[in-house]
Amino acid sequence: MPSTLPSLVRFANFAVDLRAGELRREGSRVRLQEQPFLLLAVLLEYAGEVVTREELRKRLWSEDTFVDFDHRLAVAVSKLRDALRDSAENPKFVETVGRRGYRFLGQLEFTDSLSADSGVRMSDTPLSQPTERAELPKPAHPQPRRYRVNRLIFLSTVGFAILLGVIVVTKLVHIRSGKGQSTAPRSLAILPLQNRGEDSRSDFLGLSLADVLITKLAYVSSLSVRPSAAIEKYRGTAIDLQKVAADLKVDTLLTGSFIRDGNNLRITYQLVDAKTEKILGQGVIDLKYDNLLAVQDKVTGQLISELQLNLPPGEAEHLKPEASVSPLAYEYFLQGLDLYGQHKFPLAINMFEKTTEIDPNYAPGWAYLGASYNSDAAFELGGREQYRRAQAAYERALAIRPNLLDAQIFLANLLIDTGKVEQAVPLLRDALKTNGNYAAAHWELGYAYRFAGMLDESVAECERARQLAPFVKGNGAVLNSYLYLGEYQKFLESLPADDSSFSLFYRGFGEFHEKQFDRAANDFDRAYQLDPNLYTGIGKALSDAIHQHAKEGLQLLSGLERTVKQRGVGDPEATYKIAQAYAVLADKSSALRALRMSVEGGFFSYPYIDKDPLLNDLHGESEFAQILDIAHQRHEAFKNSFFR
Repeated sequence: MPSTLPSLVRFANFAVDLRAGELRREGSRVRLQEQPFLLLAVLLEYAGEVVTREELRKRLWSEDTFVDFDHRLAVAVSKLRDALRDSAENPKFVETVGRRGYRFLGQLEFTDSLSADSGVRMSDTPLSQPTERAELPKPAHPQPRRYRVNRLIFLSTVGFAILLGVIVVTKLVHIRSGKGQSTAPRSLAILPLQNRGEDSRSDFLGLSLADVLITKLAYVSSLSVRPSAAIEKYRGTAIDLQKVAADLKVDTLLTGSFIRDGNNLRITYQLVDAKTEKILGQGVIDLKYDNLLAVQDKVTGQLISELQLNLPPGEAEHLKPEASVSPLAYEYFLQGLDLYGQHKFPLAINMFEKTTEIDPNYAPGWAYLGASYNSDAAFELGGREQYRRAQAAYERALAIRPNLLDAQIFLANLLIDTGKVEQAVPLLRDALKTNGNYAAAHWELGYAYRFAGMLDESVAECERARQLAPFVKGNGAVLNSYLYLGEYQKFLESLPADDSSFSLFYRGFGEFHEKQFDRAANDFDRAYQLDPNLYTGIGKALSDAIHQHAKEGLQLLSGLERTVKQRGVGDPEATYKIAQAYAVLADKSSALRALRMSVEGGFFSYPYIDKDPLLNDLHGESEFAQILDIAHQRHEAFKNSFFR
């Protein structure tokens, strides 16, 4: 439909060239993307009148975008206001009119040309006078920046995860199939799906659906997919795709939506190149509630055939539809994933226990039940009984699906933390045979090598993990091996750039080694104030040492050590740090006791223990030599088993 505007319009100190698609302010071009510019053009056409949301949808977006329209419109309005230096609270140009739409408030003037010299010189042609008309440009294809999400039936999510996973992989494999392209994995972030319905009881699906996809795609070596911990913060938030892509260091984003209408299910998704915002793939999937599994198998087969998905046989096998799972069990599973992502581990345990009771052959249910037990043991002081339950759950998951990556990684982490590093390494190496670019497996392998004293190898694995996925362990990505090698500045540079208690403790620990004691004490104290736990308690004891409050520090350490023994919580590396703090506070007997408990418990990083500056005062003790010999023997045995 032709616009009733001339080709050149001005208002205030802005000029709009509709023919060239440009916005200028005082003669200088203002960067404005296509969709916000088109929005501006429509608002100018109806200046002073309310333009309804429905009219904007018809004018600016294709018919198949109604599901995501509100989200896209909100982004376009926000970008337009930024360009015009306007605000929603006190609008000068773009006014929001209730739930109806938007109105342009500025006074328009028209001219036939922009001055080539300074600024903008417009004629005073009134609005009613006929002038040259410009056709509103139509986008060749929609260029959305946010995505409106609909309401999903939980029973549909199995089909959605497998179907959408195949579509994503298909598109990305085709993108990378051209000659001369890099063989490095394409980086992908799957953002939480948004719930645009009115029933908030299904909100749990937003993150859990994304998590299901992330898990599914972990088997694809041509992808580096950001973990759930990295994308959780985007749950229920407005998304600026380029900012999110920069934050997560990815070149591709997947976003989608879900809606429920009785027995009908609609899922929408879009795969977007982060740099160009080009849509690489998009679709709307309609499913019936009571025929889900049959539909998913049929559609998945069609997509594999039509899109000529070319994956190695092993990877293709992992993308096949899973065995049938009870719909009710799967609902509990998704609720559990959401609670696990919120660190509500006792509640997550309840959901996963229900999953496995209803469907005892659903391996992912057992894997995440184990992860919840393990997290409860470590963070909620659930103790050794929860560790035992976690290991049993992992083993049950692997008995059902021997190559289930999540279960392999989870079990390996538990084995390391409970002193069984030698059992963890084969699991992790096996996981890397399934997917050599699986960042989580590289990171855990680096963790295992660190415990065993293979420090250079540990750094190599962890750096490989961070190269593949910078957020491989969320905010828990602390590269201790640099510290153990005496490379303190590299250690500090490797820390997450946040002020969580975890990061503050490790920042203080690095500063303590660099003898920046005032900074270290400040960070230790802040960490303990934020969250008094095992690690921050150790930091507080070191702060007490700096401030020469030895009595208080020793009392704190004694309490921490007692908790570790009684509840069986904490890994041997944490116990080693207790030994370090005892040594700094000049309590040699307690330091040796904790050191023995650490080494015999599975932390036998001999090259580090031998040269650790915090243990220098123990070197003259005969018991220290005995403990060091235990670490040395196990370290050599490990090296002979896995590196010769």
